[in-house]
Amino acid sequence: MASTSDIRKGLCIIYNSDTFKIIEFQHVKPGKGPAFVRTKLKSLTTGKVIDNTFSAGHKIDEVRVETRKYQYLYNEGETYHFMNNSDYTQIQLQKEILDAPDLMKEGETLTVIVRSEDEIPLAVEMPASVILEVTATEPGVKGNTATNATKPATVETGARVNVPLFINEGDKIKIETEKGTYQERVKA
Repeated sequence: MASTSDIRKGLCIIYNSDTFKIIEFQHVKPGKGPAFVRTKLKSLTTGKVIDNTFSAGHKIDEVRVETRKYQYLYNEGETYHFMNNSDYTQIQLQKEILDAPDLMKEGETLTVIVRSEDEIPLAVEMPASVILEVTATEPGVKGNTATNATKPATVETGARVNVPLFINEGDKIKIETEKGTYQERVKA
C-alpha cells in the first residue's frame, strides 16, 4: 500500500478495479482545509483519461511493474508489434495503450512497462523526444517572419506537426513526444 505522498508521474495504481497510470499530478495545500493531490489518470486497459482528486494520506494500491526494452517492428491497423531485445519474443499491443503511436518509427527501441505478477504489458514509454524527417510541407514565404508563424508538415511516420516557416522537405526535426510539438531542426 502506498499513500498520496508516493504519487509520481508514471506510477501504476489500481483504482476502481482497473489499472491506471498517473500521467499528471499536483500536490495542493490550500490556505483553508486539508491538503489533496489532483491527478490525471490514464486507464491502461481502455486508454481513457480521467481526473481524480485524492485527499492527503489516502491509501492507494500500487501495481508492481518492471520495464523492458522492446523494438517497435510494425503495425497492422490498431495492432502494434514489438520484439523483446533480450530474448527476441514478440508481443502485440493495441493502439489505446500507446502514448504517441503516430511518432513511433519502425526499428526504434522503446520501454514497455510490464506487470510483474502476470507478465502482462501495461504501457509503452516513449523517449522524451524523437528525430524524424519531414516528408511533405508547403514552401515557406520569404519575409513572412514578423510573427512566430508556423505551417503544417508531415513527418516520415505520417504524423502532422506544426513547424516554423524555414523548415523544408527533407529536413530532420526534433519532436517532443508528450505534446507532439516541434522543438528544433537537427543538422545532418
